[in-house]
Amino acid sequence: MNKKIKGLIEIIIVIVLFIWASYVVQTNLDYFENLVVNDFAGIIVFIFIEIISIVIAPVTTLPLIAVASNLWGWFFTGLINIFSWTIGAWIAFILGRKYGYKIIKRFISLEKIHNLEKKIPQEHLFWSVVLFRIILPVDVLSYALGIFTKIKLKNYLLATIIGITPFAFVIAYLGKVPFYYQIVFFEIAFIIFAVWWVIKSWLSKKISN
Repeated sequence: MNKKIKGLIEIIIVIVLFIWASYVVQTNLDYFENLVVNDFAGIIVFIFIEIISIVIAPVTTLPLIAVASNLWGWFFTGLINIFSWTIGAWIAFILGRKYGYKIIKRFISLEKIHNLEKKIPQEHLFWSVVLFRIILPVDVLSYALGIFTKIKLKNYLLATIIGITPFAFVIAYLGKVPFYYQIVFFEIAFIIFAVWWVIKSWLSKKISN
């Protein structure tokens, strides 16, 4: 199967799981609130899972974010996302910088690392990291930046926080809204992505010709 098609199928599955989890929690909110008797313990477990999802890629917690938003509120969940993703990104960055390929290959595909290496510019690296954080997953990029760049840790963490903050709050808020609005949102996002992909493919062919 084509890697791009496979990746698209994986994204669709995650989106479906996100909407499904949100629907189940919203329609059975009393049950889930009673289930999570100790909110603090639940929050700690959620943070731990999110950190692990960054360090041991590929694991996604998006469906769980929908659950968290309905239990603890979208704003607080957004803050948890920022904290957890930043800690996970910090750990992945340190592992990449200190151990390189020796330990990274146990967690993530080296092919993905090399593909990202080609896309990382060495000039204006701080703002490039911010941009990458907005459009790319946290996990693979964290390892690649640790291995292939000389960016300082404090600059890396600041760029990470700036880049992930918008998505952290948007996805948390989206998990709280009624599921039919989520369907509309993802349909619009898919149409925008499809139009962008067609234009990009057309331009690539035109340039190559």
